[in-house]
Amino acid sequence: MTSSRNFSMTTISATSILRSRHAQRPDKVLSTLLLRYPRWIHAEFMTHRQLSRNAASSRAIPVKKLIQDVMDNPAMPIHWGANEKGMQANQQLTGVTLHVTRDLWRDSCSRAIACAAEMDAQGAHKQIINRILEPYAHITVLASATEWSNFLALRDHPAAEPHIQILAREVRKELDREDNIQVLQPGQWHLPFVSDETWNRITETETEWLRSAIKMAVACCASTSYKTVDGFDMTLEKAVELHDKLVGASPLHASPAEHVAQADKLIDRAFGKDSDVWNHPDQHGNFDGFRQYRKMLPNECL
Repeated sequence: MTSSRNFSMTTISATSILRSRHAQRPDKVLSTLLLRYPRWIHAEFMTHRQLSRNAASSRAIPVKKLIQDVMDNPAMPIHWGANEKGMQANQQLTGVTLHVTRDLWRDSCSRAIACAAEMDAQGAHKQIINRILEPYAHITVLASATEWSNFLALRDHPAAEPHIQILAREVRKELDREDNIQVLQPGQWHLPFVSDETWNRITETETEWLRSAIKMAVACCASTSYKTVDGFDMTLEKAVELHDKLVGASPLHASPAEHVAQADKLIDRAFGKDSDVWNHPDQHGNFDGFRQYRKMLPNECL
């Protein structure tokens, strides 16, 4: 482990993993995005229930790995608000007070790293140690949704916390793109992380391939829980093992299966009606027009 500190950059980013447009309802686009942002705005992000989410877990990431991540890319405020009444800091600190406050944040980060390293040496578990690193850590989050309007309306707004405003604008940029969307006919699948390279590794019949591809996608989505910034590639054998462990558990660990979905068949376009008529509306979950793989699993809600 190195001893250097990089206090120059806070990461707030959104990257498209896979985006799928429903052929019968072109306005319905299922977007799976990989997000990275300071851990301290995660609670606000989690209030948006129309989004399916899997996030890096402080209980799953090894202490040394999280310490290194904080050392390489510590989360620091970009907006240094000055104290005033209410939730919004309209004015920012300047001059000496800004420099002193920044230095105090850096110092507290260094102290937290030192304490975490010592606690690790004493044999404490990562689910305890990593908590003191959270104020200075980023979090990696996989999010999938067809409906992003509420998130964007609330968070890309002057009244929102400044850093989640930045995140919302990054998400909006990705959602505004038209160059990265595949079109799915009813019955076709949205399979995050299953690339052409992955397909070439799966040499089976079409039915067996689809089963393997679904397991690969679910496993890669699940691996968000122990990732920081490294890749999501894994062997098919490892993916099958992880998938079967998750969906074979009692109760199921089913949230990674929400990101994998099948375009549903539109039976009747509801012009002037309350809602469209789909073939499997009970399996859409928080999506519109797409059947979540999670909803196809027995006992997924237990």
